[in-house]
Amino acid sequence: MRKTCPNFDRENALETVLEVPIPEEMFVSMGSNANHRWQNLRARMMRAQGSDSSDDHNNSNNNKNHLWASSSNSSNNSSHLSSGSSSEFMALLKLVGSPLIPFQFQPGYSLTRSVKDGSIATSTAKYIVQQYVAATGGIVALDLVESMYAVGQVKMVGSEMRQGDGSAHVKGNGEIGGFIPWQKNPGLCYLELVVSGFKVSAGSDGKVAWNQSSLQPSHANKGPPRPLRRLFQGIDPRLTAHLFLDALCIGEKRIEGEACFVLKIEASPSTLKSQSSPKTELVHHTVWGYFSQRTGLLIKFEDTKLVRMKAARAGNDSAFWETMMESSIGDYRYIEGLNIAHGGKTCVTLHRYGAAQNHKRRIEESWRIEEIGFNIHGLTMDCFLPPADRKREQEGSGEQGIG
Repeated sequence: MRKTCPNFDRENALETVLEVPIPEEMFVSMGSNANHRWQNLRARMMRAQGSDSSDDHNNSNNNKNHLWASSSNSSNNSSHLSSGSSSEFMALLKLVGSPLIPFQFQPGYSLTRSVKDGSIATSTAKYIVQQYVAATGGIVALDLVESMYAVGQVKMVGSEMRQGDGSAHVKGNGEIGGFIPWQKNPGLCYLELVVSGFKVSAGSDGKVAWNQSSLQPSHANKGPPRPLRRLFQGIDPRLTAHLFLDALCIGEKRIEGEACFVLKIEASPSTLKSQSSPKTELVHHTVWGYFSQRTGLLIKFEDTKLVRMKAARAGNDSAFWETMMESSIGDYRYIEGLNIAHGGKTCVTLHRYGAAQNHKRRIEESWRIEEIGFNIHGLTMDCFLPPADRKREQEGSGEQGIG
């Protein structure tokens, strides 16, 4: 991973530290020598941040930049996950790269729960979580973790939008990028993701969850702050264990030849309501965890979210957006006494149906952790503050968590 960039303005000056390290493969593909590669990277980042604005404005006027653009628009541009515009690619990047999980941080939460309280399904789930805690380092080691960060790289490949009930198939060489998640207890998280020169950032300061991109200003997510899904892909076992403490064990299933216990958790009605709006209704958000019976480790993380777009006029049919995400998790290694996943693959299916529409598209992401650390010195609250425009809006209106 490349972490620094030469200073082109002053020959003997110190190198600039990149906000998000980039994979070597992405760097090498940008030119014939190092100087050209850095110049091309900087030019690409500048274009992503500014020069697309007029094109995106024109696209917004004729709805070409919509996430569900027509298949004819998508087929005209096979780059950037088969999207039809930069704004459409950015929308896909947000959906795949920085989604949230319907789980609220609880200050001072404990991983110790009695397995004797509750039904057989809930008691079994607590016992399975206890085995997971032991497999990832033990409760003492997990309780010592107050903060963490990771550096990783991703490769994404996507399909065009497909009409009908058939499967959507990805194509192309894919888009390469890097990411850095930060987390601090309780309830603070931050993610930066750069793919093909486009940047997405997202996080929570414990009061509001927000996201931002290189093409759009910051946006607050509706409802209470929630953690980033990427943290549950084997890199934050304490947060993962706490999520599934309130789950149900619904049975067993073989995943890639491995016998697993299946734990399931549903977003509560109050959570669903808090994330709905006058125009949208969050119908359900369900999470499944697949824990190996042999090792106790989480080897698959899955969630499905269904949103109903309310009809503008009475009597008209509603449209539904369903997002299904499946993450295979593996390559566990011990880092500072904790067993952390270092690689995996996430498959995302986006399905829009109802109101005479039936569209699907698929995105696949392969990811790998290059570096990870715990209990970061100097990681203060200032590192998790929302962007300046979001902070000014909060101070001016007193609103939090609007979407």
